[in-house]
Parts: sequence; structure tokens; C-alpha cells
Amino acid sequence: MSLRSRIATPEGKAPFVRSLFATIANRYDLITVLLSYGQDRRWKRRLMDLASPLRGRRVLDLACGTGDLAFAAAADGGDVTGLDLTPRMIELARGKAPVGVRFLVGDMMALPFRDASFDVVTTGYGLRNVPVLETSIAEIHRVLAPGGLLLSLDFNRPANATLRAVYLAYLSVVGGVVGAILHRDPDTYRYIPESIRHYPGAPGVVDRLRAAGFTGVEWRPVLGGLMAIHVAHRRAPA
Repeated sequence: MSLRSRIATPEGKAPFVRSLFATIANRYDLITVLLSYGQDRRWKRRLMDLASPLRGRRVLDLACGTGDLAFAAAADGGDVTGLDLTPRMIELARGKAPVGVRFLVGDMMALPFRDASFDVVTTGYGLRNVPVLETSIAEIHRVLAPGGLLLSLDFNRPANATLRAVYLAYLSVVGGVVGAILHRDPDTYRYIPESIRHYPGAPGVVDRLRAAGFTGVEWRPVLGGLMAIHVAHRRAPA
């Protein structure tokens, strides 16, 4: 079965994503730097600047990986919890965690927290990878306190067909080469462009956030619109 077919349904995407991130966990930091040409930390800093001030606020970082956004939030004074689907990612994050940052294994589509538990939710490359985007957005809305803030950094799906075709072809070639070298499997990082094909793109995510009850929803272009930062708020009490 082709990669495209394997991730075309929630039932196929869920086990594929679990297996994929377990495979790449030990090289996740390296790959993030390579595929972003070293720009990833700058993009994440831009996202964190939108969350300021964080001192004393409860922060949940979803799809936390090895902890970049969680550590940045903690350095800015947040009371931080990081959650990721992959046990090895959490193990690596805990290995370099400063005191006071909590990490746990969990699913973005069934968050193990009470309603209104957090003031800020962040995620880097998380929403694109969930099997059902609407379910994850609903869960984020549920665990955010009224007036709370969601910030998400991810790849965009360019609206222009020519630009989109070139962008996805480029990612396929680069991902295939890197996957073959590091994992002997070109599909390992070809997953990125394939996941973008199934992704609604930044405006589509805006629509889904609004449909879930978020307000003040907007997206900010990164890298000329090839990436996007979404900003959304849970409605504050009247």
C-alpha cells in the first residue's frame, strides 16, 4: 500500500504516525534542524513571543517532541506540562528537562486533563499529524480556560497550485533522500509532504478553529507563507 493510501483515513493514519515518530525519535532534533535549515528555533521563538507574558500561567505544550517549546515556556516563567504520543520523545525530553517541567505520554485527541486546566496551549507541528483535526481542536478548546490562548506552528498548504506542486515536490525529494540515508526508508520523511496534501491549509484551520468556538482566530505567515502560526482564543466570560 502506498504512503498516500496509508494516511488517507484516520484508521490508517493513527498507527502510521505512532510508528513513524517512534522510529525517528532519536534523530528528531537533528532532523528538525536539517529540514528547516536551522530556522526552526527562530520560528518557535516567534511563536513564544506571541504568548508573552507567561509568568505564573499554566501552559500545555502538545506534540512536545523533545521539549523545545516546553523549555522556552518554562524559561519565560510558565508552569509547563508537555504531552506527546511517543514514549521515546517523552523519555528524551525528561532527560534534559529543567526542574518544574512535567512531561507525559498522551493523545492530542483525548487529553487526560480536566476542563479549563490551562491558560495557554502551544503546539509545534502537532495539528497536521492528528488523525482527526476537529477532534483535537475540540479537546484543546475544552482544556483551555476561558480567555485562554492557543498558538500553533506548522507547515502550510499553499493555495496557489503551482507553488504548492513545487513545494511538495521539493519536500518529497529532500525527505526521500534524508529518509533513505538515516533510516533506509525514503517514506520516513516523505510523510511530511503527504500529510500536507491531506491538510486543509492555514485558512482551513482557521475555519475549523472558529467552528469549534474559538475567537480572535488568525494565522500569520512564516517563510513567505510556506509555514504558518495560528493564534486563537477561548472566549472570555462576558
